[in-house]
Amino acid sequence: MTGSLFIITAASGTGKTSLVKQLLATTNDLTVSVSHTTRTPRPGEIDGHHYHFTDVEKFVIAIGENKFLEHAEVFGNYYGTSEQSVRTQLEAGVDVILEIDWQGALQVKKIFTDAIMIFILPPSIATLRVYRRVGKILWR
Repeated sequence: MTGSLFIITAASGTGKTSLVKQLLATTNDLTVSVSHTTRTPRPGEIDGHHYHFTDVEKFVIAIGENKFLEHAEVFGNYYGTSEQSVRTQLEAGVDVILEIDWQGALQVKKIFTDAIMIFILPPSIATLRVYRRVGKILWR
C-alpha cells in the first residue's frame, strides 16, 4: 500500500502551518516532510524536527545529485525537499504533506502527477498585510 502526497501551499502569513498542525493532531498515518535548509536555526528549532539544517556547500552538492524534489533560494537561504525521504514514507503507506511555496509545488507535481495540491487563501488582503508587517518585526 502506498500513501498519498498532499502539497499545501499559501502566501506567508496565511495560516498554513496552523492548519497543518491541527491536521497532524487529529489524523493518524499522516506526516509532514521535513525540509532541508541552509539558514541558521531559530531559537527552539530542532535539527531533524523543524528542518534538516545544513551548510550551503552540502546543499549545492545535493542539488547537483538531484536529491531534491524541489528546491529554492529564498532571502539568501536554500530550502529543499528530499525525494528519497518522501518516497520512503509513501512506500510505507504514510500520507505525506509538503508545506512548500507554489513554485516548489509545481516542481513536485511534475514528478508526482497524482499529488493532491491544496492552495490556502488568506482571509483577506488586509489581514495578510497586517500579518506580514508584524511578522517582519518579530523576526528581526
